[in-house]
Amino acid sequence: MRWVKKGLIYSCEGKNGFDNSHCHKPTPLIVDDETLRIYFGVRDEHNKTRTTFIDVDINNLSKIKYMHDEPVLDLGKIGAFDDSGANVSSVIRNGNEIYMYYIGWNPSTTVHTRNSIGVAISKDNGFTFERLYDGPILDRNKEEPYYTGAVDVIKEGDLWKMWYTSGTEWKIINGKPEIWYHIKYAYSYNGIDWHRDNICCIPPKDEFEATARPCVIKDGDAYKMFYSRRDIRNFRSDKMHNYRAGYAESSDGINWVRLDEKVGIDVSKEGWDSDAIAYPYVLRIGNRNVMLYNGNGFGKSGFGYAEHCE
Repeated sequence: MRWVKKGLIYSCEGKNGFDNSHCHKPTPLIVDDETLRIYFGVRDEHNKTRTTFIDVDINNLSKIKYMHDEPVLDLGKIGAFDDSGANVSSVIRNGNEIYMYYIGWNPSTTVHTRNSIGVAISKDNGFTFERLYDGPILDRNKEEPYYTGAVDVIKEGDLWKMWYTSGTEWKIINGKPEIWYHIKYAYSYNGIDWHRDNICCIPPKDEFEATARPCVIKDGDAYKMFYSRRDIRNFRSDKMHNYRAGYAESSDGINWVRLDEKVGIDVSKEGWDSDAIAYPYVLRIGNRNVMLYNGNGFGKSGFGYAEHCE
C-alpha cells in the first residue's frame, strides 16, 4: 500500500486557556455526509490533558469548518484515575449513542505515569459527552500489573472487540524507568465490562520495541491493524528511535501477522512530521481510505492526514 500525505490539518493555538500545546491522538467521527469530527487531547500550562474537537469538510480534511472552544471531556474528579488527563482514544456509535473510550492519566512517584481507560457517552451526535463512571473500565490487574493505555473498539453484532495497549514492564533506560508496552485483545457484550485473557496481538521484535495505539478496520473477512511502534531507548532524542507506523493483518482479530514493511508511510525529509509518524488512525470515507496521524513531538506539531493510493 502507499499513502499520499496531504499535510497538516491543525496545531494548537492556545486561545482557550486549556489548549496551550499538543494535539494528541486524532480520533475521527463521521457526523454527517459533509462533516468529519476529529477529537484530540490538548495540554494546558500544567501539562494536564483534556479532549476537544474540530469539524472539517469530509471531502477536504484541510478545510476546518468549526473549532470547539472548550473541552468536550474535562479532567475527572480529584483523586480519580483521570484527574490529571482525559485523552480520547476511540469513538464508536452504538445505536443513538456514541461511546468515547479515553485514557485517564495520573502522575506517579516511582514512575512518571499511571494510565487507565474510561468511557463517556454522547446523546447529541458527539457534541457533548458525560462520563458513565468516575472510575476506569480497564485498569491494571493481577496479570497485567503495570499500565493500561490507548485502545480501539469495534462492534460486530452483539460482540464488542477491543485492542488495547498494555504495559509489560518498566525498564530502566539511562537511569530512568520507561514503559515497555504491547497491544493486547479483550472482548465484551455491553462495551463496559471487558474480558481479558492477557492475549498479546503484536509481540515485540526485541526487548526494546514498544507497540501502542491500535486502530483496527474490517476489510471483508480480514482484520487490518495500524499502530505505533518505537524503541524505548532514546526515543525522545533520536528520531531513528521515535514513533513509526506499523501494520498487521489477521483472520480472527486475535492472531496477527506483522507486515510493517507494507505500511506505506514514513517520516518526511523536513517539516512537522520529519521526526515521527505517531498514533495513526485509519477510516474509510466513501471510497477513500484516510489516515489521521501525529508528527513530531508526540502531537506537539499538531496532526495531519494522508490518503491511500492504490
